Amino acid sequence: MTILDKITAHKRQEVLAQEARISQDVLAKMPYFERKCFSLKEHITTHNGIISEFKRQSPSKGIINDTAMVSTVVKGYEAAGVSAVSVLTDKHFFGGSIQDLMQARAVIQIPILRKDFIISSYQIYEAKAIGADVILLIAAILTKKEIQIFTHLAHDLGLEVLLEIHNETELKKYDSAINLVGINNRNLKTFEVDFDNAIRLNKALPKGTIKIAESGINDYRNIIKLKKANFDGFLIGENFMKTANPALACQEFVAALKNTKI
Repeated sequence: MTILDKITAHKRQEVLAQEARISQDVLAKMPYFERKCFSLKEHITTHNGIISEFKRQSPSKGIINDTAMVSTVVKGYEAAGVSAVSVLTDKHFFGGSIQDLMQARAVIQIPILRKDFIISSYQIYEAKAIGADVILLIAAILTKKEIQIFTHLAHDLGLEVLLEIHNETELKKYDSAINLVGINNRNLKTFEVDFDNAIRLNKALPKGTIKIAESGINDYRNIIKLKKANFDGFLIGENFMKTANPALACQEFVAALKNTKI
């Protein structure tokens, strides 16, 4: 069983337990459920394209940063001028929580991506209820039909969708209703990083697709390379979170990028 298989199996049990605690009807009555979402698609194209992530740990790296305060970090990310913030909400494997995302929502006014392993419509209602603007759908764990159903539900709730792909097979699950496509340089079965994977796949996406490069970005020069390959956005996680001051690391990264001619 791969890491991804283990995560997905655990997630199915976790979602059933969570739904038993808090029903979908209760979620629909939570304060954030009625708020109008920010558009990641718009912020990607009008800002610097960087999506900075708040992540405490991962199955491949273990503990990355277990002392950072989510509100302090995301406010620093926003101050750096990033397009959006990504917040991990998986607890068992990534040390995150829905409370992390709610704390982030309370202090910033830019789009928030809920980073999790979505396998149920319940999680989409939950994402809306906790203040997310965008959900991640991982093609590796969903059928094309599930992606279509989840995308339409997300749109009905006012959420945008970022579809994550890793290879040509997963690219076939793309649907024109999807707002953004992320190409992950990390193999979710082995967690190894192949940075050129995004560049190989981006040419196969339909013209006009908002394309996000994910994982393995640890230098502002990576973004220069990816922009030349026609990427619009760049999701950066561990590069900032592995430092003692993620917000400062992000600000220095953005400043270096600004000072470089592309």
